[in-house]
Amino acid sequence: MSFCCGASMIGTKGTLKHIRTRIHNVPILFCPVCHRIEVHYLVENEYEILAEYAHGDGASEVDFHDYVDESDKALHENCVNNEEEDPMQIVQNQIDMSLDLLTFAKEIRDQEWEQQLKKRLIVLSQRRHKLKLKRTPGGTI
Repeated sequence: MSFCCGASMIGTKGTLKHIRTRIHNVPILFCPVCHRIEVHYLVENEYEILAEYAHGDGASEVDFHDYVDESDKALHENCVNNEEEDPMQIVQNQIDMSLDLLTFAKEIRDQEWEQQLKKRLIVLSQRRHKLKLKRTPGGTI
């Protein structure tokens, strides 16, 4: 699994910018807490090569899918969640994992980790609250 700031990262595809070139449909990992994005490690080399060639050719936009075979099922094997899942379920899974980690951090008396997990839980709880408001008829944020 890929982790960032203790939260498991979500597998998805996105558009990344390399100098002046936008590269669409890049397999990425996204942190739901701090919003950090990184290219999936299984396609990192391909991304770098494509980005350099596209920039060298002066292309303003390219589609990763057109140049790289992504049939490898292992791309999302190390992801706890992926973008096709219900956002509320993703947030709830993240909260559950953070609570499990918080219990363990308390057991080993790691106060710094406890504080980090509590901050993460605050962010995730706020995200869950916003999702609930969106689902409620007449709910606004």
